[in-house]
Amino acid sequence: MLSMPAVLLYNDVLPVLNHGRELLAERGMAVLATWALLNLVVSGYYLARTDRRSEAHYFHQMNVGWNMVNAVLAVVGMLRAHPNQVAGLTLAKSLTEQFNFEKILLLNAGLDVAYLCIGSWLRARAATTEKLPARLRGFGRSLWLQGGFLLLFDVSFYFVYHRYAGLLLGLVP
Repeated sequence: MLSMPAVLLYNDVLPVLNHGRELLAERGMAVLATWALLNLVVSGYYLARTDRRSEAHYFHQMNVGWNMVNAVLAVVGMLRAHPNQVAGLTLAKSLTEQFNFEKILLLNAGLDVAYLCIGSWLRARAATTEKLPARLRGFGRSLWLQGGFLLLFDVSFYFVYHRYAGLLLGLVP
Protein backbone atom coordinates (compact mmCIF):
# COMPACT_ATOMS: atom_id res chain seq x y z
CA MET A 1 0.00 0.00 0.00
CA LEU A 2 1.29 3.46 -0.88
CA SER A 3 1.80 5.97 1.88
CA MET A 4 0.09 9.36 1.69
CA PRO A 5 3.21 11.23 0.39
CA ALA A 6 3.78 8.46 -2.20
CA VAL A 7 0.17 8.78 -3.40
CA LEU A 8 0.57 12.55 -3.71
CA LEU A 9 3.83 12.13 -5.61
CA TYR A 10 2.24 9.53 -7.90
CA ASN A 11 -0.76 11.81 -8.55
CA ASP A 12 1.55 14.75 -9.32
CA VAL A 13 4.10 12.91 -11.46
CA LEU A 14 1.94 10.72 -13.71
CA PRO A 15 0.04 13.59 -15.37
CA VAL A 16 3.34 15.43 -15.94
CA LEU A 17 4.90 12.35 -17.55
CA ASN A 18 1.88 11.78 -19.77
CA HIS A 19 1.87 15.42 -20.80
CA GLY A 20 5.57 15.18 -21.67
CA ARG A 21 5.06 11.97 -23.67
CA GLU A 22 2.27 13.53 -25.71
CA LEU A 23 4.24 16.73 -26.31
CA LEU A 24 7.16 14.65 -27.52
CA ALA A 25 4.92 12.68 -29.88
CA GLU A 26 3.47 15.92 -31.21
CA ARG A 27 6.93 17.41 -31.74
CA GLY A 28 8.13 14.24 -33.43
CA MET A 29 5.28 14.52 -35.89
CA ALA A 30 6.22 18.16 -36.45
CA VAL A 31 9.74 17.02 -37.39
CA LEU A 32 8.25 14.53 -39.86
CA ALA A 33 5.96 17.24 -41.25
CA THR A 34 8.95 19.57 -41.69
CA TRP A 35 10.85 16.85 -43.56
CA ALA A 36 7.82 16.21 -45.76
CA LEU A 37 7.30 19.90 -46.51
CA LEU A 38 10.99 20.40 -47.30
CA ASN A 39 10.91 17.45 -49.71
CA LEU A 40 7.66 18.59 -51.32
CA VAL A 41 9.02 22.08 -51.94
CA VAL A 42 12.48 21.07 -53.17
CA SER A 43 11.48 18.01 -55.19
CA GLY A 44 8.34 19.74 -56.45
CA TYR A 45 10.51 22.56 -57.75
CA TYR A 46 12.98 20.21 -59.46
CA LEU A 47 10.31 17.82 -60.74
CA ALA A 48 9.01 20.55 -63.03
CA ARG A 49 12.53 21.40 -64.21
CA THR A 50 14.07 18.02 -65.04
CA ASP A 51 13.93 15.94 -68.21
CA ARG A 52 11.00 13.53 -67.79
CA ARG A 53 13.20 10.61 -68.86
CA SER A 54 16.04 11.30 -66.43
CA GLU A 55 16.97 9.63 -63.17
CA ALA A 56 16.69 13.01 -61.44
CA HIS A 57 13.09 13.40 -62.60
CA TYR A 58 12.08 10.00 -61.24
CA PHE A 59 13.98 10.70 -58.01
CA HIS A 60 12.01 13.90 -57.44
CA GLN A 61 8.77 12.28 -58.58
CA MET A 62 9.15 9.54 -55.94
CA ASN A 63 10.12 12.10 -53.29
CA VAL A 64 6.96 14.11 -53.97
CA GLY A 65 4.73 11.03 -53.77
CA TRP A 66 6.49 9.65 -50.71
CA ASN A 67 6.28 12.93 -48.83
CA MET A 68 2.64 13.50 -49.61
CA VAL A 69 2.11 10.34 -47.55
CA ASN A 70 4.57 11.55 -44.87
CA ALA A 71 2.71 14.87 -44.65
CA VAL A 72 -0.64 13.13 -44.14
CA LEU A 73 0.83 10.81 -41.49
CA ALA A 74 2.44 13.75 -39.70
CA VAL A 75 -0.75 15.80 -39.66
CA VAL A 76 -2.80 12.84 -38.41
CA GLY A 77 -0.16 12.20 -35.74
CA MET A 78 -0.23 15.81 -34.60
CA LEU A 79 -4.03 15.81 -34.47
CA ARG A 80 -4.05 12.59 -32.44
CA ALA A 81 -1.59 13.93 -29.86
CA HIS A 82 -3.45 15.50 -26.96
CA PRO A 83 -0.91 16.79 -24.44
CA ASN A 84 -3.56 18.63 -22.46
CA GLN A 85 -6.02 15.74 -22.31
CA VAL A 86 -3.94 12.96 -20.74
CA ALA A 87 -4.02 14.04 -17.11
CA GLY A 88 -6.61 11.41 -16.19
CA LEU A 89 -4.79 8.39 -17.63
CA THR A 90 -4.11 5.59 -15.19
CA LEU A 91 -0.64 4.15 -14.86
CA ALA A 92 -1.74 0.96 -16.61
CA LYS A 93 -3.20 2.90 -19.55
CA SER A 94 -0.10 5.12 -19.67
CA LEU A 95 2.19 2.09 -19.85
CA THR A 96 0.01 0.49 -22.54
CA GLU A 97 0.11 3.64 -24.66
CA GLN A 98 3.85 4.03 -24.07
CA PHE A 99 4.68 0.52 -25.21
CA ASN A 100 2.22 0.56 -28.12
CA PHE A 101 3.87 3.69 -29.50
CA GLU A 102 7.33 2.17 -28.98
CA LYS A 103 6.22 -0.93 -30.92
CA ILE A 104 5.04 1.29 -33.78
CA LEU A 105 8.42 3.05 -33.89
CA LEU A 106 10.29 -0.28 -33.92
CA LEU A 107 8.01 -1.68 -36.63
CA ASN A 108 8.60 1.48 -38.65
CA ALA A 109 12.38 1.07 -38.22
CA GLY A 110 12.06 -2.43 -39.68
CA LEU A 111 10.08 -1.06 -42.61
CA ASP A 112 12.73 1.62 -43.10
CA VAL A 113 15.38 -1.08 -43.48
CA ALA A 114 13.11 -2.74 -46.04
CA TYR A 115 12.87 0.57 -47.95
CA LEU A 116 16.67 0.76 -48.07
CA CYS A 117 16.87 -2.81 -49.34
CA ILE A 118 14.20 -2.21 -51.98
CA GLY A 119 16.06 0.92 -53.07
CA SER A 120 19.22 -1.16 -53.49
CA TRP A 121 17.30 -3.82 -55.39
CA LEU A 122 15.82 -1.21 -57.74
CA ARG A 123 19.27 0.24 -58.40
CA ALA A 124 20.68 -3.23 -59.09
CA ARG A 125 17.73 -4.11 -61.32
CA ALA A 126 18.31 -0.92 -63.33
CA ALA A 127 21.74 -2.24 -64.30
CA THR A 128 20.24 -5.37 -65.88
CA THR A 129 17.17 -4.06 -67.69
CA GLU A 130 16.56 -2.05 -70.80
CA LYS A 131 13.05 -0.99 -69.78
CA LEU A 132 13.20 2.39 -68.03
CA PRO A 133 16.45 1.95 -66.10
CA ALA A 134 16.47 5.67 -65.25
CA ARG A 135 13.15 5.24 -63.44
CA LEU A 136 14.49 2.32 -61.41
CA ARG A 137 17.65 4.25 -60.52
CA GLY A 138 15.70 7.39 -59.59
CA PHE A 139 13.12 5.52 -57.51
CA GLY A 140 15.90 3.51 -55.85
CA ARG A 141 17.84 6.64 -54.95
CA SER A 142 14.69 8.20 -53.51
CA LEU A 143 14.06 5.10 -51.39
CA TRP A 144 17.62 5.35 -50.08
CA LEU A 145 17.07 8.97 -49.08
CA GLN A 146 13.60 8.50 -47.60
CA GLY A 147 14.37 5.16 -45.96
CA GLY A 148 17.62 6.51 -44.54
CA PHE A 149 15.96 9.58 -43.06
CA LEU A 150 13.05 7.57 -41.68
CA LEU A 151 15.38 4.99 -40.14
CA LEU A 152 17.34 7.73 -38.40
CA PHE A 153 14.11 9.44 -37.35
CA ASP A 154 12.35 6.32 -36.03
CA VAL A 155 15.36 4.93 -34.15
CA SER A 156 16.24 8.32 -32.65
CA PHE A 157 12.62 8.97 -31.74
CA TYR A 158 12.38 5.52 -30.14
CA PHE A 159 15.40 6.13 -27.88
CA VAL A 160 14.21 9.60 -26.85
CA TYR A 161 10.64 8.40 -26.26
CA HIS A 162 11.78 5.24 -24.44
CA ARG A 163 13.13 7.36 -21.57
CA TYR A 164 9.51 7.77 -20.47
CA ALA A 165 9.14 3.99 -20.13
CA GLY A 166 11.66 3.90 -17.29
CA LEU A 167 10.02 6.84 -15.59
CA LEU A 168 6.59 5.24 -15.84
CA LEU A 169 7.90 1.87 -14.65
CA GLY A 170 9.42 3.66 -11.67
CA LEU A 171 5.87 4.52 -10.59
CA VAL A 172 4.77 0.88 -10.46
CA PRO A 173 4.23 0.00 -6.80
